[in-house]
Amino acid sequence: QVQLAESGGGSVQAGGSLRLSCAASGDTSSSTCMGWFRQAPGKKREGFAAYYTSTGHTYYSDSAKGRFTISQGNAKNTVYLQMSSLKPEDTAMYYCAAAPIGLVACISGSWWDNSYWGQGTQVTVSS
Repeated sequence: QVQLAESGGGSVQAGGSLRLSCAASGDTSSSTCMGWFRQAPGKKREGFAAYYTSTGHTYYSDSAKGRFTISQGNAKNTVYLQMSSLKPEDTAMYYCAAAPIGLVACISGSWWDNSYWGQGTQVTVSS
């Protein structure tokens, strides 16, 4: 199993930026693909960014493209999410996810339901 720990959430005004971090520990062979999803109260879970750790291939949902950037740290078991131009609709609990899947599955945008999750970190964007 892999354990995931997120950090970096908080409150920011619209147009601001935040950087989230996720560190994986334990069986890191289960984190060939790492990413982020979010869930707001009353809304569906939305997976929006993924990173295939051995090659650097990425996936972004339409809502994340151009505003969010996922990257890997010097330690391959760490990923970051740089969020800019934040909007009130970005307010949600943000979760780091990891899964032992291949490249095609990782960048498919549809693997979050069968993954390891962290505890989440709250992001609140005020207008």
